[in-house]
Amino acid sequence: MTAIAASSLAAGLSPVTCCDVRKNNTRVNHKGSTPMSGFPPSKKEASVLVPVPTATNGRFERKYEAPSKASSGLEESKRVKLEEDDNLGDRLEDYFEKAAVFIRSDGGPPRWFSPLECGRSRLNNSPLLLYLPGIDGIGLGLIRQHQRLGRIFDVWCLHIPVMDRTPFTDLVNLVESTVRSEYNRLPRRPIYLVGESVGGCLALVVAARNSDIDLVLVLANPATSFSRSQLQVWTPLLEFMPSQPFLNIFNLLSSVVANVQPGDTLMWKMKMLRSSSVYANSRLHAVKAQTLILSSGRDPLLPSHEEGERLRHLLPNCEIRKFNNNGHFLFLEDGVDLVYTIKCTSFYRRGKQHDFVSDYIAPTPTDFKRAFEENRWIDIATCPVMLSTLANAKIVRGLAGIPSEGPVLFVGYHMLLGLELAPLVCQIFTEKNIVIRGMAHPLMFTKQKGGRLPDISSYDTSRLMGAVPVSGVNLFKLLSSKSHVLLYPGGVREALHRKGEEYKLFWPEQSEFVRMAARFGAKIIPFGVVGEDDIGQIVVDYDDLMRIPYFKSQIEELTNEAAKLRTDIRGEVSNQDIHLPLILPKVPGRLYYLFGKPIETEGRREELKDKQKAHALYLHVKSEVDRCLAYLKEKREKDPYRSLLPRTLYQAAHNFTTDVPTFEL
Repeated sequence: MTAIAASSLAAGLSPVTCCDVRKNNTRVNHKGSTPMSGFPPSKKEASVLVPVPTATNGRFERKYEAPSKASSGLEESKRVKLEEDDNLGDRLEDYFEKAAVFIRSDGGPPRWFSPLECGRSRLNNSPLLLYLPGIDGIGLGLIRQHQRLGRIFDVWCLHIPVMDRTPFTDLVNLVESTVRSEYNRLPRRPIYLVGESVGGCLALVVAARNSDIDLVLVLANPATSFSRSQLQVWTPLLEFMPSQPFLNIFNLLSSVVANVQPGDTLMWKMKMLRSSSVYANSRLHAVKAQTLILSSGRDPLLPSHEEGERLRHLLPNCEIRKFNNNGHFLFLEDGVDLVYTIKCTSFYRRGKQHDFVSDYIAPTPTDFKRAFEENRWIDIATCPVMLSTLANAKIVRGLAGIPSEGPVLFVGYHMLLGLELAPLVCQIFTEKNIVIRGMAHPLMFTKQKGGRLPDISSYDTSRLMGAVPVSGVNLFKLLSSKSHVLLYPGGVREALHRKGEEYKLFWPEQSEFVRMAARFGAKIIPFGVVGEDDIGQIVVDYDDLMRIPYFKSQIEELTNEAAKLRTDIRGEVSNQDIHLPLILPKVPGRLYYLFGKPIETEGRREELKDKQKAHALYLHVKSEVDRCLAYLKEKREKDPYRSLLPRTLYQAAHNFTTDVPTFEL
């Protein structure tokens, strides 16, 4: 038993004490814990001036306002509405208010607590998330993330009392003891360690000492860079400085810390930062855990941007996401959503391995809005026209012809560089509330260290919106779960076609998907998209590049680095070389989509086991895609708003959110 655990028991507390931060001035405790003293605060305490911080230039400044006397009921109703809208939870000022309560009621050893906001219903078999705080030690660093995290994790936060002087090594023992205990209780469940600054060092050391446990590390601006920070230079001088000037200097760097910590405690924290950094750096070679580094570009305390890159190269299973305009206390800042980041990076799992089907969490309206904003320019520039076909073969504008119930398999033409994807996925999600699970190239999910392929962070939005690595196993899982699946038989060869090959299908000779669809009774929807030739023109294609030795070697290197697909298939579709053609942009025209009449396979499983019949249906689907393309190419010639100028004039005269008319159906 560690010294910390022993002292906790001596004080009558469980080694894992879960005390909930007050809500509606009601004290709630879990797991038989002893309540923290000072809950709820007295009326006198509640009426004091509360800090109201504002975020500027990556750091926080603080002003003071008196709380409204009649705001409690209104604020609670607003928070309920905020929860329903799925935005981030508490405001930043709530951190200071609740931190002040923690400090007033402090005492005893470090312990765990579980926030009330995280006690709501969550997914089955949710993994445990242990939050390891930064230099403040309060344990409320995730306060703005609690509501969202509580839906998918079992959240415990470590609280280190302000006057506590527990050495870093004893904190390691405390966290390690908790990790071991929870692992023994549920060995198949991963344990997430989310650490900020010194908490990041704590997570790294625990992971290094427990490589046999399935840990997932999420490190926000870890303090492993302390030796290269301004704090390292100033710490020896600060030891001899009076308390108030010391706090004033620290406030220049971060008011979050200076406003909740007394001077002597900050000095202790500086020493802990130094020791934790040295300890963690000496153990980096032993860290094998899956790791996600979150690096701020405007961190006034630590060189976090550079440190993130260093750790990415040192740790064997590590990814990084950069927040260039944010400061040190990442999770307290506007626009930083930890759950959104975890979804985008496919870091959420409930078992030993990530399952792209069972571990997938559909985007919320807030997630979708954020993702849509990143790709809105395509929608604005091309003003897509979406057409679908009803069961009676009538073509209508909109997506009424797309079945709401799965399984559904969309099979179609892959436009140059996949330009059609963002409008297609967004429109179906907006109009039908359906998440399209696209079968995507593996290069969107893995990348070799030091490789030349694009960073996989470029594909975060695609993963958020449901993309999965293309494979027979994943297609089987998706159809069996009645998903709406998007499949491009032409793959890379179609999306990176040559000059003069617009709207030409490059499908394998043998059927690939028919019998799988029939096994689950999936509806097959053939579709076509045209408009790429109104957006850009290929001037240098694959054939041109391969004639130049330099580009030829680059293409071969990229192709060898990427996972090779269809190596056992003959024909042009097997040419899956990765390259980027030179495209001459045009004033954007318009994208046109036509979803054909759904093809039923339910009840045809035995019939389609016959290879000839399955192949006949495969050719029928292909011919339907060709028919959709031909229809759109003919009809767009009659669209008076095909060009950008007429569309812009129409929207200016009406409303920029108004649907622009198109050809008559």
